[in-house]
Amino acid sequence: MRTETDQQLVGRLPTFRPAKRLNAMRLMLWVALILVGIWVLLGIQRGEIISPYLPTPTPTRLAVSYIEEAEAYFQAGKLDDPDPPAPTPPRYDAIDTYQRALQVDPNNAQAWANLARIQTYSSSLLSNDKERQERLEQALESINKAVELAPDNSTIRAIRAFVLDWNASSSLITDEQRQSFLTEAQNEALRAYQLDHENALGLAFYAEVLLDQQNWTQAEQYAAQAVALAPDSMDAHRVYATVLESIGQYNSAIKEYLKAAEINPNLTFLYVYIGRNYLSLKLYERALEYFARAANINAQIGVKNSVPYIEIAKTYSQQGEFFIAAVNAEKGLSFDPTNANTYGQLGIIYIRARNYEGAMPVLQCAVIGCTAEENEAAQNLVDDGLLDASVAVEGLPLSNLTVAYYYVEYGTVLAFLSRANQNYCPQARPILNQVRAAYPQDTILMGIVADSEGICDRLEGSANALPSPTPIPLATEISP
Repeated sequence: MRTETDQQLVGRLPTFRPAKRLNAMRLMLWVALILVGIWVLLGIQRGEIISPYLPTPTPTRLAVSYIEEAEAYFQAGKLDDPDPPAPTPPRYDAIDTYQRALQVDPNNAQAWANLARIQTYSSSLLSNDKERQERLEQALESINKAVELAPDNSTIRAIRAFVLDWNASSSLITDEQRQSFLTEAQNEALRAYQLDHENALGLAFYAEVLLDQQNWTQAEQYAAQAVALAPDSMDAHRVYATVLESIGQYNSAIKEYLKAAEINPNLTFLYVYIGRNYLSLKLYERALEYFARAANINAQIGVKNSVPYIEIAKTYSQQGEFFIAAVNAEKGLSFDPTNANTYGQLGIIYIRARNYEGAMPVLQCAVIGCTAEENEAAQNLVDDGLLDASVAVEGLPLSNLTVAYYYVEYGTVLAFLSRANQNYCPQARPILNQVRAAYPQDTILMGIVADSEGICDRLEGSANALPSPTPIPLATEISP
């Protein structure tokens, strides 16, 4: 009779030999795994294998992180800060931080538009026509990319109108190009309004386009509507102020610029605009106050920009304070020693102070350029410890009235300082001829050209003749 245990064991009895083979295979597997582990460990120690648990050398940041940082730079007024020479670590600003964001997220249309807006505003901080045009061209490339990614975004269309309008202001483009930019800007502003009737940016930038088309009444109307629609918009107040300034309402313009500055208190170009309006009212102390505020903000955030110092220098020059005017101009020059426009401004200040010998070399740098050895102004800055080394400067092309003043004053200084034994007239005449050919209808410039040519005619007509001892005639106040 089978027991319960016997019933549980009915069938083929188990064999234990396969179990012995299984244990041997497991042993071989464990040995192999141990050997692989030792090989990996040695590889990590030798640096041949990177551990997946180690942090990457450069942690990957999200685009939104860069965008927040870029906006913080913009609010701080740090739109563009050129990197210092190596090996100093680079200093970042709003523009290059937006560019880093777009490296991570190249299809972010709003980031492209924001970059374009900041690039456009930053062009106002540049004192060289060529640099301004290059920056505006970069802004146009950025906003075109934004429109390509989001063609039906009203705000992006509005910003493109803004960028196109400022590109139209370049002195280095033809009248045909200018009209083309303005027409396209107007179409973009209207497109922005069609997409969103409540878009204050669209109205504001449309007003700015109308202003540049000399439709002053409509420009003022739309700018006022933009401010009413978006009282917290810096752009709207800035445009309204620009319109008011253009029609001579300087006090009202100052109020609007101040409202814009309340919204974005660290944007130095706003304080420069305010200072210029006070200058138009001949309120010199108030103008100096706001130019100094712009300079102080730049100092606090570590931005070396020459524009506020040049404005301070011009203000003191108008008051007859030529020594302190020159000191501020030289300070601006130390920040941007290769900028020919700054040399031109310094030369005009020297002429106002009747320092004609000092004006000649700096105006040479502005007009025809100068080598590092010829650059006396930069060498003086080196001697004063404000510059590491003298630099060469590329002269300015005769592209606008501001530069024309530099040309005519340089030619006049050369003529005025000419003597029978040291005649600069051969250098002066080609410079004066360029001005005559470019601006024959400008009576002020032509009058100075004629006087200067008269000095050379008298000198070259008589070996013993001396130039007139009267002061050099000066063209009207140089604009930035």
